[in-house]
Amino acid sequence: MMPAISHETAMPLHSDVDVLKARQLGKELASSLRFTTSELTIIATAISEIARNTVLYARDGWMELKLIQQGKKRGLLVIAEDSGPGIADLSLAMQDGYTTSRGLGIGLPGAKRLMDEFDIKSELGKGTTIVMKKWER
Repeated sequence: MMPAISHETAMPLHSDVDVLKARQLGKELASSLRFTTSELTIIATAISEIARNTVLYARDGWMELKLIQQGKKRGLLVIAEDSGPGIADLSLAMQDGYTTSRGLGIGLPGAKRLMDEFDIKSELGKGTTIVMKKWER
């Protein structure tokens, strides 16, 4: 059974400005739930990491942010999708410290640790889709 959606927003990811907008919108949506200030920062950080990766590697994509409910649980659903080059080796990309951009290599595995649920699908030449959820405690 699909979760009921109570509020949502979708936005393009083309630039660093869009990364900041996604981070802020996600934090604003999540603040309508019972997340602590620390949890809101965690959510914003995960959104920022994924949005940044989309802009950096795919150069173009979109992000959807939705408040969801599953039974009595409420949370935030984040979907990021692009039609970029895809990820050649997902298991390698999910390892701490791995990076192709001379960065810190915390993006994908860091976002996975910060959220309660994390799923990634990627196909070479077709793009990547990431689905993350954070539930109220």
